[in-house]
Amino acid sequence: RREERRRAAEAKPKRGFITLNFFNLFWIFVVCCVLGLIIEVLFHFALYHEYQDRAGMLFGPFSPIYGFGALLLTIALNRFHDKPVWGIFLVSAVIGGAFEYFTSWIMEFSFGIRAWDYSGTFLSIDGRTNGMFMAMWGVLGLFWVKLCLPWMLRLVNRIPWNWRYTLTTACAALMIVDCGMTLMSLDRWYQREAGAAPDNAVSRFIDDHFDNQYMEDRFQSMSIDPDNAARTL
Repeated sequence: RREERRRAAEAKPKRGFITLNFFNLFWIFVVCCVLGLIIEVLFHFALYHEYQDRAGMLFGPFSPIYGFGALLLTIALNRFHDKPVWGIFLVSAVIGGAFEYFTSWIMEFSFGIRAWDYSGTFLSIDGRTNGMFMAMWGVLGLFWVKLCLPWMLRLVNRIPWNWRYTLTTACAALMIVDCGMTLMSLDRWYQREAGAAPDNAVSRFIDDHFDNQYMEDRFQSMSIDPDNAARTL
């Protein structure tokens, strides 16, 4: 009977570390956007001894590349959290490096933005990612799965049930507005650099409130060059 129970347990699909529902995934995204921004600012300060705002959204202390990266790592590693350390490290490094490469490519393709360039560094891949940062993604994946994720889930699950969905819905709506405004402002920044005049009320509103100087101050690690973009106006 013991052998039968063992076989039944092995045949039963393994449950993941967390339930991949909207509530958990949304707060993972938000928390990691903030933590990622802190990491970016501290890392830049340690290297160059100067403060630089590394925010990636128009409003709030958010770096969405870390939020989306955490979602990818969580989904990919959810059923492998108990695997050997080297396996988690390799999966995290590959996923993180591929995500960083794709993000860099889509930003340059769409807006001519080159937010980072690792050309000439060890194992650089088109300057969009490299060996060091892939290793950093691997280490982040380990810390995330083994230490940070359990702590964060305990923190988030302290939100009372009668507040949980109302608060999450309201915050998600604000985040969607922030994302939409960010994309529209980046697009208009690109158009201004390309010499396009505003042709509607939305464009004029963005020009009045989020002009080139505002965007340069907000996105200090970014620069837009329409000649590098593959899109047309």
